[in-house]
Amino acid sequence: MGTVVATTFVSMDGVLQAPGTPEEDPSSGFDVGGWQVPHVDEDMGAFVNEVMSRADAFLLGRKTYDIFAAHWPRVTDENDPVARALNSLPKYVASTTLKSADWNNTTLIAENVADRVAALKQQHAREIQVWGSGELIQTLREHDLIDEHHVLTFPVVLGAGKKLFPDGCTRSAFTLTGARTTKAGAVIATYHPAGEVVTGSFALEDEVAT
Repeated sequence: MGTVVATTFVSMDGVLQAPGTPEEDPSSGFDVGGWQVPHVDEDMGAFVNEVMSRADAFLLGRKTYDIFAAHWPRVTDENDPVARALNSLPKYVASTTLKSADWNNTTLIAENVADRVAALKQQHAREIQVWGSGELIQTLREHDLIDEHHVLTFPVVLGAGKKLFPDGCTRSAFTLTGARTTKAGAVIATYHPAGEVVTGSFALEDEVAT
């Protein structure tokens, strides 16, 4: 049985919007697109290649699919492990607005996303990888379909933008299963879902209202 693994690049204040280029996603007036680029280094590249080597398929939201499909088919170097994986392995794009998906080996999921992804986990033996795709991640979390999160936090605060965990998203706890840092200052943390949020109190017994 396969696992769903989500990898996300975020700022210190949790923004995931447009890390790669200024034009990637300027919606809502976002004007710092490409914020991740100055912090990319060999350590991050090695991590991305390591993750890609475990992919059996990719599951993407509409916006991330459009960005990837416009770029990666143009990278034809067979020695590029990211391009090789993305251009050859099965890709599934979850969208109710996309009419066709022409990138090689792509299947469109237009409805019943949770049921389809549950079926894909039975179909694939290794990782079904989600990159970016913030809205899709929330849908998958609502149905307990993500088995592992890689969150790469970069040393910038953006002040506004779309967030990995926006207000109103599904509550959940996580267990940290791995962490490393890059020379450029990114923190790479791996988490597994750990059920419901558990609360407690630091108040002394005589401070608790009766």
